[in-house]
Amino acid sequence: MLRVDSLVFKALRLPLEEARAIAREVSTDAEVIRVEMTRGPCVARGESSPMARYGESLESVCAQIQAVMPAVLDLHSREDLAMLLPAGAARNAVDSALWHLEAELHGRPAEATAGLTAPLPPVITAYTISLKPPAEAAEVAVRERGRPLVKVKLGHFDEDRARLEAIRRAAPDSDLIVDANEGWSLEQLKVMAPIARDLGVKLIEQPLHATRDTPLEGVDWGVPLCADESCHTREDLDRVARRYQVINIKLDKSGGLTEALALARAARERGLGLMIGSTNGATLGIAPAFLVAQLCDFRDLDAPLFLAEREEEELAYDGSSLGWSKTRRWGIG
Repeated sequence: MLRVDSLVFKALRLPLEEARAIAREVSTDAEVIRVEMTRGPCVARGESSPMARYGESLESVCAQIQAVMPAVLDLHSREDLAMLLPAGAARNAVDSALWHLEAELHGRPAEATAGLTAPLPPVITAYTISLKPPAEAAEVAVRERGRPLVKVKLGHFDEDRARLEAIRRAAPDSDLIVDANEGWSLEQLKVMAPIARDLGVKLIEQPLHATRDTPLEGVDWGVPLCADESCHTREDLDRVARRYQVINIKLDKSGGLTEALALARAARERGLGLMIGSTNGATLGIAPAFLVAQLCDFRDLDAPLFLAEREEEELAYDGSSLGWSKTRRWGIG
C-alpha cells in the first residue's frame, strides 16, 4: 500500500524573461502547481503546468487535487491514481510526487523503476523561437545559430513562409522543427508543407486543429507530421496513427510519467516516432520528462530556459545538452 502521511500543494506564477507567443496565446509568466507529500521522514515533490487549451487554470487544478486528497493519502498503488483524476495537470503533479516518494521509500531511483539503465545520458533539447515577426525571429536565430535543433513557432499564416525562410537563412546548420499549434487550415498546410520540406524541416507539429485533422489520413506531406493537441493518452493512438507519423508526449496532457511511459512504448509498437515536450515551468516539472526523453527521437524540454530566474535544482543545461544536475533531488532513492 502506497500510504501518504501528508499532501500539500501551492500555485505559483514564475515570471518569464520576456513574453512568449504561440498561434493562440501570449504568456508573460509560467503558471505551475507544486505538490509536496510526506511519509515518515521521506519528502517528495512534483510540479505541473495547467494548460488553458484544455480548460485548465491554477484554480481548477488546485480544486481537482483538493477534491481527491483523502483518497490520495490512502492509495494502494501509483497506477490507481488514474481512477481518481483524469489525464491532465492535476494528475501529473501528484503522479510526479508519487514517483519521487517511491524512490525515497524503496531506495531505488525513478529511472530504475521506469526500466531505464542508469546513469541516464544527457540529451539534446530543441530551442524554441516563439511567434515573432520574421525579422525579430531571425535575430533570435542568429543569436542561437549554434543550437543543433531549433523549434520554430508558426501558425499566423500570412507571415509564416517569411518567418521560416528568415530563420533558415539565419541558422543554416541547425535542424528545424516547426509547430503551428493548430493555427493552419488544410489549404494552408498544403502551401506550407512543400516549403518546409524544401527548407529541410524535420517535422511539422499539429498543423490543424485537433477536431479537424481527419483530412490528414493517408496523405504523404513530404515532412512527417507530429500530433500534439491530437494525442494525450494511449486511448488516442489508434486514431492518431492513421494521421500522424510522430507524437508529442507531454506529461501535463498524459497525466504524468506513469501514463507517458506506457504511451511512449505503445506508440513505438505502432511504428510512431516520439517527441517529448514541455509546457511551462522549472526543472522540477521537467525532471520526470527527462526519463521519457531517453526513449524519444526529438526533445523539446527548454521551458526552464525562458524563466526570469532559472532554477536548475534537478536538471542542468549546457547549451542544448540537458542532463541531471549535481543538486538533483527528484526521483533519487
